[in-house]
Order: sequence, then C-alpha cells, then structure tokens
Amino acid sequence: MTAEEFFWLADPEAKELVDGEIVPMTPAFFRHGKVASRFDHALRDHVERTGAGEVVTAEVGFVTRRNPDRVRVPDVAFVAAARLAGRDVDHGFFEGAPDLAIEVLSPGDRAAEVQTKIGEYFAAAARLVWIADPDTATVTVYRPAGPPAVLCRGDVLGGDEVLPGFTLSLDRLFGR
Repeated sequence: MTAEEFFWLADPEAKELVDGEIVPMTPAFFRHGKVASRFDHALRDHVERTGAGEVVTAEVGFVTRRNPDRVRVPDVAFVAAARLAGRDVDHGFFEGAPDLAIEVLSPGDRAAEVQTKIGEYFAAAARLVWIADPDTATVTVYRPAGPPAVLCRGDVLGGDEVLPGFTLSLDRLFGR
C-alpha cells in the first residue's frame, strides 16, 4: 500500500504505515493525552509568539520513506516556517519528517520500535526528537549527532536551534 492509498483508507484503527503495511494502534490512556496536550500547549504558545512555524498533534502523517512507504504519526510535531514555505500542506501527508518529533510512550510501546522511529525521523531530516515517558517522568532528547540526554523532574527542556528560546519545565509537563 502506498502513502496515498493509506491516506484515503477509512479505517479508524489504522495509525501508521510501515513498509506498505498498516500498523493499528489502540487509543491512548488519559495520562498519555495529558502529556501530549501539555507539549502542544507550550509549543503552540511559543510558536505563535515567534512565528517559528506550525505545531500539529497526532493524526498528522509524515512520509518518512518511499518505496516501500512509511507514514509516521508523532504525538506532537513542529515544522519550521522555512520548510512550510511553498508547500501545499492542506492536502495529503507531509513529505519528510517534522523538525521536531515528540513521542509520548504508552505501556505497549516496544523499545526497538521506538528506536526505529527515531532513526526514521532523522533519516527523513528531523532535527530533534523528544521521547517522553510518563511512567518515569523523563524526556529523552535525541539529536542527529551525539548521545541522547535524559531529563527528569526539576530539569528544563530547551528547544536548541530548532526552537530558540523555547523552554518547558518537566515539573510542569508531568504535573507537579
């Protein structure tokens, strides 16, 4: 199945496309949605103030690979204004990865699958990936080069060069 065929598929359980195969996903727990919503709110406030680009939430597909096609759906994503210029983003999936992809872990997520997604995002031009784990109240920050950094309560997440000036306290993110 291609990304275009997947786009027109009317299957409520279909969430992502991996090598032409549909990957169904169950609805998320409330805590998962709460953390994703807090990311969205903080990012949206910053992006609207700075005009840095657009923030989108789950249900937005990003084509991270072609032939066979892969469509990934991060929980929250940011795309810089420069990458949006001249693109028709109102029809179809976004070609490429977001500049920032955020995944909030769910109990059923497998570490190997999460690592595969991180690699795909970077191979498709992501500049930053955040993996939030509500169970441990941590965010692991991945950059294209270098080791990941694990932040925990008391730490402040920064937007690096992707979102200059953006900060978010992990205490605020995880509700303390």
